[in-house]
Order: sequence, then structure tokens, then C-alpha cells
Amino acid sequence: MKELPITASLKEITAYKKKLNWGDVPAIYHMAASSISDMDGILTHGFDSAYKQLFEKSNWNYAFLETTANNHGNVKVTQKPKIALRHCYDEQNYELHCYPIVKGERLYTPLSKNALCPFVQWSPENMQMLFRISSLISFIVFTFKSGDPADLALIKYSHKRVQELIAQLSQSFEIVDVVGYSIADFCKELYRGKPNFTIADLLDTPDLNTE
Repeated sequence: MKELPITASLKEITAYKKKLNWGDVPAIYHMAASSISDMDGILTHGFDSAYKQLFEKSNWNYAFLETTANNHGNVKVTQKPKIALRHCYDEQNYELHCYPIVKGERLYTPLSKNALCPFVQWSPENMQMLFRISSLISFIVFTFKSGDPADLALIKYSHKRVQELIAQLSQSFEIVDVVGYSIADFCKELYRGKPNFTIADLLDTPDLNTE
């Protein structure tokens, strides 16, 4: 059977999965693929997401960021908002978290109309987690134990899309730090533990700054 190209789309990977399994696709694949599909459309789907809201300049603190305006009144930011990112894992899911940088430190608490914050309003409860890939960690473990080439391709695709979304953030924001394992690095660390691997040492522990 012809192998998938490196540039295969999610639709092509799923079609390949069906061919490998005579149309029988496991539920765990469906769950991961569905969540990755949601991430794929994060900027185009009608519903709001924290990732999408981050780009809404109506919540940017223009006074802090310094701006210039042309003769038509169009405002241009001369200093990108500073943020830090964190790859977060639990036993089931992957998440990308975002923290504004205030006075050189990551912000973990709500803040409103602070002169030194790059955002007018910041609410960690609904703004910190930019997006989640549900069931990805369970799927990675499944793939390492009994997966096929299509499963591996789906994991690679998820890593690629996350990195692309981070790259897109870097066009509008100054990303001062990215903490934690990328999906590819997470898999590499997990692979080193074969055959008796455990994910416990790779999962996130509570950040003392959030307590």
C-alpha cells in the first residue's frame, strides 16, 4: 500500500487509516482525530476560542504597547505584546497555555486595566488555555503499544499543526519563552522508556506560581 506523503492532510490520514483497517477505525482514533480537526479550524470556525480571542486588538493595551497612526487613522502597534507559552499534559489530553508578561514575569492571576499589562483584561479562567487536543495522550500510548503507520502519521500531524499555530502567534506576539515538551519531544521521551515506559514522569505537576 502506498505510503502517506509528509504533507498529508488530516482527511488523507483518516482515509489511509480506513484502508489499513478495512474501514474499521477504533474509537480512540476517532476521538483524537476529531479534536485535532477542531484545532485545525480554530481561526475559521464560528465559535470563539481563547486562541482566536488573543488576536482581538480591542483587548490590547495600546497605551502600554506604543502605537502609531497614519493619516487614515489606522493604528499600528510598534511593540508586540509579550507572552509565554507552555505545553501542558495530563493522562488524557494536551493543552497549550498562554501567560502575559508583566514586569518581566508570567501572569497567573486575573488583571484588569493595569498600565503594565499588554492586555486590557486578562482572565486566566477563560483565556489561559488557548486550545486542547482531547485524548491525545491516550492515543499516543495506544500508538506506541499497538498502532499502525496511520496512527503515527496522526501524531506527527498534531505536532506539525501545534507548531504552526505557535508560529502564527509569533507574527503578532513576542513569545519570550516556551516551556514544556513539544508533542514530538514528549513522544521521544516516552519512546526512550520502552518497553516498560510510563508517562507519569512526563506529565505536568502543579506550577507553584499558580497556587
